Amino acid sequence: MAAKGSINVGDEVAITATVRRRVTGDRVSVSIPSYNQPHSIVDRTSKVSRGQPIELIGDVVRVDEGKVTVNLGVPVTVNTDTVRLVTAYVPPKRKRPLVDKPT
Repeated sequence: MAAKGSINVGDEVAITATVRRRVTGDRVSVSIPSYNQPHSIVDRTSKVSRGQPIELIGDVVRVDEGKVTVNLGVPVTVNTDTVRLVTAYVPPKRKRPLVDKPT
């Protein structure tokens, strides 16, 4: 899916997870590929069913060799090929120069 080096810190990425079950009235347990920990998300719609894919969007916090850490409320480290780039990070443009002009 994603080529190595195309995802950088600050990028917004999406992970496609699978719904496992409803935990409470507003929380759903999801299975994230290559993340071997339980994870639940807040979902107020009661229309999700077991086995349904759901997209989780977060910002990249760290990039290692073959691994990407995404902030989904908590840091989640997954393989690079399980994430999809949504928006690339663009640093803010400066209106004034960082250094003052000599007087």
